[in-house]
Amino acid sequence: MTGRKTIKRLWAYAGKYKALFIFVIVAAVLGNTLALVGPLIAGRGIDLMAGTGNVDFKGLLKIVALLAVLYIFSALFQWLLAIFSNRVAYNTIRDIRKDAFEKLEVLPLKYFDSRSHGDIINRMTNDIDAISEGLFQGITQIVSGTVIVLGTFLFMLSISPVITIIVVFVTPVCFLIASFVSKMSQKMFKEQSKTMGELNGYVEEIIGSQKIVRAIGYEERSIDRFGEINARLYECGQKAQWYSSLTNPTTRFINNLSFMAVAVTGGIMALNGRLSVGSIASFISYSGQFAKPINEITSIMTQFQSALASAGRIFGFLDEEAQPEEAGAVELEGFGGNIEFNHVSFGYKPKEPLIKDLTLRVGAGDTVAIVGPTGAGKTTLVNLLMRFYDINDGTILLDGKDTRSFTKDSLRRNIGMVLQDTWLFQGTIAENIAYGKPDSSREEIMNAAKSAHAHDFIKKMQDGYDTEVEEDGRNLSAGQKQLLTIARVMLASPPMLVLDEATSSIDSRTEMYIQKAFREIMKGRTSFVIAHRLSTIREADMILVMNYGQIVEQGRHEELIAKKGFYYKLYSSQFDNR
Repeated sequence: MTGRKTIKRLWAYAGKYKALFIFVIVAAVLGNTLALVGPLIAGRGIDLMAGTGNVDFKGLLKIVALLAVLYIFSALFQWLLAIFSNRVAYNTIRDIRKDAFEKLEVLPLKYFDSRSHGDIINRMTNDIDAISEGLFQGITQIVSGTVIVLGTFLFMLSISPVITIIVVFVTPVCFLIASFVSKMSQKMFKEQSKTMGELNGYVEEIIGSQKIVRAIGYEERSIDRFGEINARLYECGQKAQWYSSLTNPTTRFINNLSFMAVAVTGGIMALNGRLSVGSIASFISYSGQFAKPINEITSIMTQFQSALASAGRIFGFLDEEAQPEEAGAVELEGFGGNIEFNHVSFGYKPKEPLIKDLTLRVGAGDTVAIVGPTGAGKTTLVNLLMRFYDINDGTILLDGKDTRSFTKDSLRRNIGMVLQDTWLFQGTIAENIAYGKPDSSREEIMNAAKSAHAHDFIKKMQDGYDTEVEEDGRNLSAGQKQLLTIARVMLASPPMLVLDEATSSIDSRTEMYIQKAFREIMKGRTSFVIAHRLSTIREADMILVMNYGQIVEQGRHEELIAKKGFYYKLYSSQFDNR
């Protein structure tokens, strides 16, 4: 995306706040122009005191009063300039961040497979912040700096063209103001940084749990939760900027008073020459102001380019193609549990098929155990059923109807998932169980926990169902976390299940509870189990043996053992020594 197109896209966001944007420019022109008139008036005041011996104190007091009024209004406009420019920035960035997060929730999972989570988080946070700092605050400084440079140059030129040429060539290259301001503002931004950290953590949490979020239809609520944190970040940022914005106008006000003192002192001490003492004092003041904005603008231009690059990355993200619904898609209601895979082929990369010409029929209420070596396509089969990815060829039918004829949200509401990589969010245990059904009563939540054999350990926790789950569920064991996810699915009570048995180390007592919970939840439901336990495999109505994306064998346990084929070898290598 070219710089011109990027700026045009940015203006589409900032243009919604045209009144504030125009005021930023007006405030910059008025604030700096009032400040630049000051040295000229001060010079005239010095001339009233120099040369004749008769000082016009009345005229001098008027000039001093006029200067005070000018500098007060100049400082006021500078303060308003900072306040409203930051308001434009935060309003615009809030809108961009909102659109970016909403885009996150509709992108296909293949987008997340092909990019690192860190890159996505960086786009959602650091790149957006770079836009705020580089473009909008930068534009303010560029406008102010341009007014100051042109104004001081013209005033100096009107006083003495020869000295002006000298000043232009001997202007210092850099100033240490930036580091001073940074130190002064550091403490003020602590609260803002803390909230930003919370925002980053939540974005990372959601990115790492897209399957769960989409499987239980949590997209809208995750957007609402993000909106709450984003709104608090907006408020924190406004407060931080309000305080830090005082630095620039205060510094300018003090500098102007300093230059005024120099002009008055210089007028008393200077000798008569080609220029009046007041003109010399005015020129000294202008020359002191001339160099500062030149260096600031040079610094800002680098930041400006960096911000444009960040904006290009954000708009590239916003332009990514979302996973659209099929035309005419309807809600999936009254699902009976019959599933068919007809000649299904799929590959994460078009030229590298993983599943080839897969055909399978599963009856209502059947339990299907999926076994096979790593990379055989077990998880991929489930991903296709959930429409996390769309198949390349063939059809997947639910009760004889193509899954693509149903909305993704309604399809996923009919499928409950329990994965070995359990996911819990920061909140209470009760809120985690009700994640897929937030309007549940406490009684319904407790009944689901009892059915999942989680009620006993929950009661023993300090706050019971109101116990806060720490980040990544650090205050729960692996088995307890899986029991909670089983309770979550039991509460939602979907007609079809996808279960991935845990392979991680779980104590024997908890494992017994998990197995009981699995048996309870599978009753009367069509279930696909990515199986790792012998008991699950033996009890299954059908075993699918997968290898290299294809079903190489299928049948019940005894039948497959008798064949002494691939399943027999796999079974012997995994279970013979148990």
